[in-house]
Amino acid sequence: MITNNLLILFYFYEVKIHEKYISRCIQLAKNGLGTTFPNPMVGSVIVHEGKIIGEGYTSPYGGSHAEVNAINSVKDKVLLKKAAIYVTLEPCSHFGKTPPCADLIIKHQIPNVVIGLLDPHEKVAGKGIEKLKAAGCNVTVVVLEKECMEHHKRFLTSHTKKRPYIILKWAETADGFIAPAQDKRNNNPEPYWISNPYSQQLVHQWRSQEQAILVGTNTVLVDNPKLNVRHWKGRNPIRIVLDRELKIDNKHHVLDGSVKTIIITAQKPENPHKGIIYEVIDFENNLVTQICDILHKHDIISVIIEGGAKTLQSFIDSELWDEARIFKGKSQFREGLESPRIHGFLESETQIESDILTLLKHD
Repeated sequence: MITNNLLILFYFYEVKIHEKYISRCIQLAKNGLGTTFPNPMVGSVIVHEGKIIGEGYTSPYGGSHAEVNAINSVKDKVLLKKAAIYVTLEPCSHFGKTPPCADLIIKHQIPNVVIGLLDPHEKVAGKGIEKLKAAGCNVTVVVLEKECMEHHKRFLTSHTKKRPYIILKWAETADGFIAPAQDKRNNNPEPYWISNPYSQQLVHQWRSQEQAILVGTNTVLVDNPKLNVRHWKGRNPIRIVLDRELKIDNKHHVLDGSVKTIIITAQKPENPHKGIIYEVIDFENNLVTQICDILHKHDIISVIIEGGAKTLQSFIDSELWDEARIFKGKSQFREGLESPRIHGFLESETQIESDILTLLKHD
C-alpha cells in the first residue's frame, strides 16, 4: 500500500517536472517577442519518457503556432502517442490564420497536455481544453501561473481589459527636467540628449518588442522624431500621433509613409496624407480612454508612450498604464519642462553607464 507521504512526494515531484518544462516553454516563447502581434507569443515543449523530443514557439503573425512548430520538430512522430505536450497558453480551438492547435494535438493522439494558463480570448476561453478532454486527453491546467501571466501580460491585458498593455517611457535630468527652458532651446534647436547612447540603444530595442509607439503633437513639432528602430535590428512599431489641430506637416518624419501611422485628431483633414490613417475623437472628454479604445480597435496589444510630458501625465492621471521606464541622467537643466509625476511599485533600478534606469509597475 502506498503511504500518504509517498503520494505527497509523488505529487510534488510531478508538479516540479511540470514547472520545469513550462519554464522552458516560457524561455522558448521569448523568441517571438515583437513578431507575433496581435497573437500571443507562446512556447511549447514535447516530452517522451523524460526527454525533450520537440520544441517550438509562435512564428511571426500569420505563421504557425507554437504547438505546430513543436510537433513538426519531432523526428519520430510515433513517439507522440506516448508523449506529453507542454504549452504556456491554452491551445486554440478555432480557425484563424491557421487551423486549431487542439485539433492537431488530437490528430497525433498526444495523450497528455500540460497548460500554463487559460486563454481569455472569447473564441478559446476553455473551449480548447474541453475539446482535448472530450478526445480523451489527460489535461493539466495552470502551471507557473504567475510567470505565465507576466510573460503573456500584453495579450492578457488586451483581452481582459480591452486596451493595450501601456508602457510609459521618458528620460529626465538629475534635477528632474525632461526638456530645457524654451529660450535655451530657441538659441540652440539641436536635440538635448539626457540619456547616454547605451540607454538610447536600449530604447530602440524596446521599440522593436512592442506593437506601437505613441507621442503627442509638441514632441513631433520640436524633435521631429522618426520613431523607428534604426539603432536596433527588428520591426518598426506602428506610429500613433496625437495631432488635435493637424499642425504636423510634410517636413515631419511621421508623415513619410515608411511605417504604418495613425493620426488621432479632432477632425479629419480635407487633404489627407496618403497611407496615413486618421481617427477622430473628442479631445475634451475622456481623452486617454478614447485613445485606448482606438488602439484596441486596431488590434494593438502593446504601446510605448514616449512623450511629451503632457501626454505622459494624462495617462498617469487616468491611471491607465502598466509599466514606467524612467532614465535619470547626470546632466542638469536647472529650469525647463518638469518630468511627469508618478507613483508605482518599484520593480528594479539598474545602472547603465552614467544613467540609472528605474522600472515601476502600476500598483
